[in-house]
Amino acid sequence: MNDGTDGAALGAEARWETGSAPRYMAQLCKHFAHKLPVTLNERDGQIVFAAGTCDLVAEREALRMRVLAADEAGLEQLQGVVVRHLQRFAFRDLSEEEAAAISWVPV
Repeated sequence: MNDGTDGAALGAEARWETGSAPRYMAQLCKHFAHKLPVTLNERDGQIVFAAGTCDLVAEREALRMRVLAADEAGLEQLQGVVVRHLQRFAFRDLSEEEAAAISWVPV
């Protein structure tokens, strides 16, 4: 997959425990596909933003999210965009407090 950063990148990964990972991954990808390059299959997807990329993997019990960006500002922006949209789509399963508690780990 294209990393969208054209060179060295900073990265972070988060994992959200859910039994509906494929559904939420598809919703995120389809939402952004209206304006951004997106690839999606049953197991994984990628969204290419101007600031970098978001790779998504639908695991059996979780949605794994990895963002890559060229700089710290872009990395923080991508983390926020992904979590805000995830919370919007998963409002029944992911409260604002739980969304705020999603922990991003540097990769």
